[in-house]
Amino acid sequence: MTDFDRTRSVLERARRRTLALTDLDEQDLMAQHSRLMSPLVWDLAHIGNQEDIWLVRNAGRAAGVRPDLDHLYDAFRHPRFSRPDLPLLLPEQARRYLADVRDQALDLLSGSAARDADPLLAGGFALGMIAQHEQQHDETMLATHQLRSGPPVLEAPPPPPAPADAAALPREVLVPGGPFTMGTSTDPWALDNERPAHVVHVPAFFLDTVPVTNGAYRQFIADGGYADPRWWSGPGWAHRQEAGLEAPLFWTRDGSNWLRRRFGVVEPVPGDEPVLHVCWYEADAYARWAGRRLPTEAEWEKAARHDPGPGRSRRFPWGDADPGPEHANLGQRHLRPAAAGSYPAGQSAFGVRQLIGDVWEWTASDFLPYPGFAAFPYREYSEVFFGDEYKVLRGGAFGVDPVAARGTFRNWDYPIRRQIFAGFRTARDAEPRQAV
Repeated sequence: MTDFDRTRSVLERARRRTLALTDLDEQDLMAQHSRLMSPLVWDLAHIGNQEDIWLVRNAGRAAGVRPDLDHLYDAFRHPRFSRPDLPLLLPEQARRYLADVRDQALDLLSGSAARDADPLLAGGFALGMIAQHEQQHDETMLATHQLRSGPPVLEAPPPPPAPADAAALPREVLVPGGPFTMGTSTDPWALDNERPAHVVHVPAFFLDTVPVTNGAYRQFIADGGYADPRWWSGPGWAHRQEAGLEAPLFWTRDGSNWLRRRFGVVEPVPGDEPVLHVCWYEADAYARWAGRRLPTEAEWEKAARHDPGPGRSRRFPWGDADPGPEHANLGQRHLRPAAAGSYPAGQSAFGVRQLIGDVWEWTASDFLPYPGFAAFPYREYSEVFFGDEYKVLRGGAFGVDPVAARGTFRNWDYPIRRQIFAGFRTARDAEPRQAV
């Protein structure tokens, strides 16, 4: 199989998922199920528009399939709440647009190996970028399905396998202090905010072996965590009061128990799964209540990638091999997180589990550029988001495809966001911090 054939298979995998997530009637696709999200039909055509811009026009150097649509599907020009008012393509028109763009892109790029000097094509970057973009929108559409009211429309897959040794796992592991290489300068499909590789010194710290579970989070609720301002930052407490937060999104009380809604199904909250649909402020408050803190982005990546034997950084916690079903819960295989302690084959060199897959993990860090950062191929992918408005999430959730689930992959969102598939784990210093 050639490099182009492998890349083509990744693009085709993304397209199968896109079409499956939009296999709904026209009314469902055109509806806005939440003001936080676009109508599904907007995402559908936006995926095609980005491929038209970057594979057909920029990489393929052709005129493009529908340049006249660029203004409609520009995410910066039209905020999500306003998109239902646009003259959007109808579902069948959007599907035809996707197919026409893909046919032209593959025709143009099947012989692109001779143009590897083009930075967009070197290592298949443009195709990898578009495959990741489509899978990221597939995850966004999956979040729209979770927000959608009414009966389930997604096929219920089997639950993840239960871990055999979860009860024997230590609560936390020690990550020794010292330098490690953060980011990458060699992964051909890494995005600009993951670059360049640079050495970071991280003091010793302890990190939870597994993400915080629903059962543990229920203890925070039962102890009055949502009613006690001691555990909340100033902005966090203000948001908790304004938004009326009392539990994770989609949870409801059932007497002394809790229920959750998951893709149209109402079920008891499983105590052994990682908690999901909490914002950064909730994660931070829980950590304070537990006498701990959220890990920094550098701490998270060191725990996930550093191999203390040879002193190198791996692509993934388990090594350099691409994720398999034994390593992590990815690719929408189960439509839910796996029980805490799952996937021993996917643990890091320090014994930390589920760093990839299951839930996005909030970190303590703002979304900032690495030293030597250079925007590529456009500023709006990362650069315009840098600053203290956004918090970094790491690891990828169960709805993330392996193509967008590297140990270096960085996600970011506002600290108030809860519709995303986000959870967290906590950390603590191994030694008292020195006064500055």
